[in-house]
Amino acid sequence: MDGDFRTEFVREPGALKHHPALVLNADYRPLSYYPLSLWPWQDAVKAAWMERVDIVAEYDITVRSPSTEIRIPSVVVLKDFVTPRKRVAFTRFNLFLRDEFRCQYCGAKGDLTFDHVVPRAAGGITSWENVVAACSSCNLKKGSKSLHRVGMSLRKPPRQPNAEELRNMGRKFPPNHLHDSWMDFLYWDTELDA
Repeated sequence: MDGDFRTEFVREPGALKHHPALVLNADYRPLSYYPLSLWPWQDAVKAAWMERVDIVAEYDITVRSPSTEIRIPSVVVLKDFVTPRKRVAFTRFNLFLRDEFRCQYCGAKGDLTFDHVVPRAAGGITSWENVVAACSSCNLKKGSKSLHRVGMSLRKPPRQPNAEELRNMGRKFPPNHLHDSWMDFLYWDTELDA
């Protein structure tokens, strides 16, 4: 992964650079923390115009049409509750998120791939319990051998995360840009300093 891993999984990172809107579910919680549930401002304005969302906070910038002027939304809340998924999809992104974007052998960040703990050549399957994030050098070192044979060990045993665990893990990786108006909605349930 060459670029900034925080924007690499966003479909159109360029569209989010200028005045994105934080999208909250009807319960005022983000739809997702990582990647953060953001819409380009154009989508937020359209959803507000179609009365699908309520605008909770706005930027100080306005956009105009021939007949209307509106401040760009910075936080929108869906009017209809979207039920969060219970099952976590087994994807490369979710695997990296579960493993905190670190090699599970040496702890290095960046240049990640994935590795079968029990090699496929030895009957290992592609599953949450057998695949981990690994840096290229550890993956190459291990190859299709067992951990014991190469003298390597895992930082933590691989297992299938539940949706809530992944959501909480995503909170540890905020995006590059966090607008001030988002803070009350992103971290309202974190422990306060005494």
